[in-house]
Amino acid sequence: MALLLGLGVALWIPWQSKPSEDELREQAGLQGKVELLIGTMDDIPGAGYKDPVTGRYSGFDVEIGYLIAADLGFRPDEVRFLTVENEDRSRMVASDERGQRQRVDLVIAVYSRTDEREKLPEVSFSQPYLETEQSVMTLRGHDPIDDLTALRDKSVCTISTSTSRHPAEAAGAKMVNKSKISDCLQPLRDGQLDAMTTDAAILAGFVGAEPQTFQHHDVGLETPESWAVNTGGNEPLKTLVDLSLYRSKHDPADKRWEDAYDRYLRPLEAASAPQFIADDQQPDVEEVEVRQWPWERLAGVVRPAVTRRRAGSSGRSRCCPRSRSCCWCCASGT
Repeated sequence: MALLLGLGVALWIPWQSKPSEDELREQAGLQGKVELLIGTMDDIPGAGYKDPVTGRYSGFDVEIGYLIAADLGFRPDEVRFLTVENEDRSRMVASDERGQRQRVDLVIAVYSRTDEREKLPEVSFSQPYLETEQSVMTLRGHDPIDDLTALRDKSVCTISTSTSRHPAEAAGAKMVNKSKISDCLQPLRDGQLDAMTTDAAILAGFVGAEPQTFQHHDVGLETPESWAVNTGGNEPLKTLVDLSLYRSKHDPADKRWEDAYDRYLRPLEAASAPQFIADDQQPDVEEVEVRQWPWERLAGVVRPAVTRRRAGSSGRSRCCPRSRSCCWCCASGT
């Protein structure tokens, strides 16, 4: 009995030291929050695009935002997307419909995780949710570009904060830096530029939108660009985002990531072939340590979502900590 008691204490202490999901939500500042603000891009078809007529955001990054928000306990109508500029992705600041700048809870904006960026004061990256690579786009009919050295002394456009700028610059290209990658499009159409360079999953959206105008080139840069969520130094929120991505990856019944890829990125592959767009499998995610009873861990995999009404919530709902998606709460509140 003494041996069993000692073993129980030895197991209890590390188990008890792990936070529960509810504790993480409280530490992250999500308890009682009625709206989740997400900064994303508004000018990249397939990834993050804002319809100029309806004002609606769409794209793979937007769907990843809804996926994570649902697991954090927010319905789609409780999620608001705001446009974030490239240089503001590390500052967690975006602009609303009136142009007012606001701090956001998450940045999901074609943001590659790098060692340099992780050193910035307000950057805390989740584990990756997409892997792509750097590539080059020109006007249709351009000679094949198999290596960045083919861009020597050529005018090549990208954004000033892009990870693609340094490799092209090192290859001898004459870099033209813009604040938004879409600002490179018209000068390229007009012949003022020779090429654009950035992540393949970004350029694929422009090629897919104008396949008769643009051409995608595989320049052989196989170093992966791993897109991740910036939680702005909010470590409990980062843990919850990683938990959402882990469950998305490892729950066979959860097809939201695959559905997002099939809807927004896979249709771009044909126009960009043979250029690789992105890995069509969600990147692996390390298991996140949270405090759960063994039967709770099992239930989180095999039991469907259960949503509970909060007292005084006027019909708003929150998912249970182990749910995969949000649904309307039962009238009984159970």
